[in-house]
Amino acid sequence: MILKLITICKIYSKMLLMSVKEMDTIQSSSCENNLKHVLTSKECEPTIFRNNCHSAGILEDLQSLRKNEVLCDVRFEADDGKIVIGHKIVLIAASPYFRAMFSNFDESNKDLINIRSLDSTILQLLVDYIYTGEILITKENVQVLLPAANVLQLHYVNGACAVFLQKTLDPSNCFSIRAFADLHNCTDLLLSSEAYIKQHFLEVVKSEEFLSISSEDLVKLISCNDLAVLFEEKVFECVIKWVKHDLNQRKDFLPELMEHVRLPLLASRPDVLNNVIEEPLLKNSPKCKDYVIEGIRFNLLKSVQHFTIPQTIRCKPRQFGNSKKVILMFNQRLEISPKCYTEWYDPATQLRENAPGINDCRKTAGFGVISDQFVFVMGGVNGSSSKSVSMLDVFSQSPSWIQMVDMEVKRKDLGVGVLDDCIYAVGGHDDHNALNSVEVFDVSNQKWRMVSSMTIERHDLGVGVLNNRLYAVGGADDNMCLKSVEYYDPTLDTWTPVEDMSVSRQGVSVGVLDGLIYAIGGYNGKDLKSVEVYRPSDGVWSSVADMEICRFRPGVVVLDGLLFVIGGEIESSIVDTVEIYNPNTNTWTTMRLSRNEVQIYGGVVVDRPLQFTN
Repeated sequence: MILKLITICKIYSKMLLMSVKEMDTIQSSSCENNLKHVLTSKECEPTIFRNNCHSAGILEDLQSLRKNEVLCDVRFEADDGKIVIGHKIVLIAASPYFRAMFSNFDESNKDLINIRSLDSTILQLLVDYIYTGEILITKENVQVLLPAANVLQLHYVNGACAVFLQKTLDPSNCFSIRAFADLHNCTDLLLSSEAYIKQHFLEVVKSEEFLSISSEDLVKLISCNDLAVLFEEKVFECVIKWVKHDLNQRKDFLPELMEHVRLPLLASRPDVLNNVIEEPLLKNSPKCKDYVIEGIRFNLLKSVQHFTIPQTIRCKPRQFGNSKKVILMFNQRLEISPKCYTEWYDPATQLRENAPGINDCRKTAGFGVISDQFVFVMGGVNGSSSKSVSMLDVFSQSPSWIQMVDMEVKRKDLGVGVLDDCIYAVGGHDDHNALNSVEVFDVSNQKWRMVSSMTIERHDLGVGVLNNRLYAVGGADDNMCLKSVEYYDPTLDTWTPVEDMSVSRQGVSVGVLDGLIYAIGGYNGKDLKSVEVYRPSDGVWSSVADMEICRFRPGVVVLDGLLFVIGGEIESSIVDTVEIYNPNTNTWTTMRLSRNEVQIYGGVVVDRPLQFTN
């Protein structure tokens, strides 16, 4: 006690001495009239000077005062009876919890307050943080520190605890950390732990924690489309393992769990399918038998028809990795003809891998994709018109191009649009004349049928789909380039003209983004780099920023809210770059894509295939 009094006396003596010296300085400076005269005669703008050490210095002094119990006006008694002291004004400034506490008349007049819900060590750590801005987090204290920080509404400490726990995530603790984050409404930690569980699924399901999760949590996990598992039998195996861990209590959950196991994906593999069929737990469940039959039926149908649109999510592979979707690019190697080379391309990672090639040049073909899975290449074989149609199922275990039913009409330089899972072949050229005929691939019977023709002939046109309408944009007839535009309404089977573009565009490409139709590049006596956009709401075309170079017949795809304009030609020379348009900034950026002597002339967006590296 005597030592503490001596310390306080020293502090006050120092303050008094400083005050005397400062008064002397002020009196002395008042005599410096010459300096004042000099300053008034010089031009000098008022200047703000900031002491970056000021806040830290104040905190150090406040902490020193608290340690020496100088001017402290509040004491907290924790759950173990220990006392933590502080200054009300400092605590109010740092914590909404203390602000509310001391705004209460009864509490504001007390100098001893009970906080029985907090451990004295944790309370001391948090009060120290308020005075220093530093917090020590350990494996031993984090589980108590995070909820205590929530109570005192110290958001930085809460976030620091979450970051600390994120670094400790591993297959043996991720479910516990996820539950802890959910209990304390720690959103970032919850999302991180859920992402970790999905990404490390194969390791996580081997842990003891996995066997203790609830049926609700297991359903939530295996229903995720971005679960990182290449082979669906691993999901099936984890379900059976979980159920058998406590068979009497869990067997009734099996039908609900099997609903989210994608049996059609493994039904094409006889060895795996046999293990599923022979599983006793499934034999005793009529609902589970139905899921097995669904998988077998889907694969039998697919083996006959090749093209079968999945009716349920159980028939679609899971999507995981850096991007859920990738671009399938169509290339031509100039030194080798006529084969069409294809590549998977992930813009997020810049990763590129070879995809199945086509044994013909399809530079004048049309490209389209149904359900982000079935890629169609129509007409335009080796530069001539053709009825030929090829299809690639990107989810096939061994993907290859399969010959489909021929179109009704020979076409090249056609437009392609997909509407309601039906693919339309629009216009084009038959080697003699431009065409105005249109046909559609009917998924119900997997045949082509004719629909109403356009009002005029068009080849080298662009096609876009918006608001359940199919827009035919520009192109050329047998005499000139076109700037006219019309749309097809499938419910009425009619074509209706809309306002013309500002310029004619043959070889134009079309992209649809955020409810707008973009007409990109093309040719009208010269190659174009201009771009214009159509707004159906007001029915007018307007210009946006030009591309950096001219492009004739480029490929255009939309991915992650951006327009990708791929390859094309300029003055009959190859273009080996892609330009990316950001509608928010109205700007284009360029990336080089192709390898030497490769021309990129088309592309479609597909779901990430199983064979593409993740």
